[in-house]
Amino acid sequence: MGEALAEARAALPDDVPIGAVVVSPVGDVIGRGHNLREAQHDPAGHAEILALRAAANAVGEWRLDGCTLVVTLEPCTMCAGALVLARVERLVFGAFDPKAGAVGSLWDVVRDRRLNHRPEVVSGVLADESSVLLSAFFATHRTGG
Repeated sequence: MGEALAEARAALPDDVPIGAVVVSPVGDVIGRGHNLREAQHDPAGHAEILALRAAANAVGEWRLDGCTLVVTLEPCTMCAGALVLARVERLVFGAFDPKAGAVGSLWDVVRDRRLNHRPEVVSGVLADESSVLLSAFFATHRTGG
């Protein structure tokens, strides 16, 4: 989670500080990402998507069997769906996201029995550290609207 937090801290000033890494079955970080939605004007520029893409590129295929995705915030529906489709074995995340979380908060995409792959989930890892980054960001980026 320390590596994912470092990625979150690397986010550019206008992007929400969320970081993600993909760890191979032998423990090597094979993909990294932090939010780039604002910087790249990309609705899919979420940390998880970028880390999954980098990992798939590193291993030379889209299946990330045996890999672990570590992310600072509970994934949204898009990211939860992507990690299921990539066959990620384990998801580790920090803070829960009560407004958009799809791993137990609003939905539970990764545990849906109708899907053919369901990763193990470990939640709440260094959640306070993740929450502090997010709280600091939103304290300076909230508007009256």
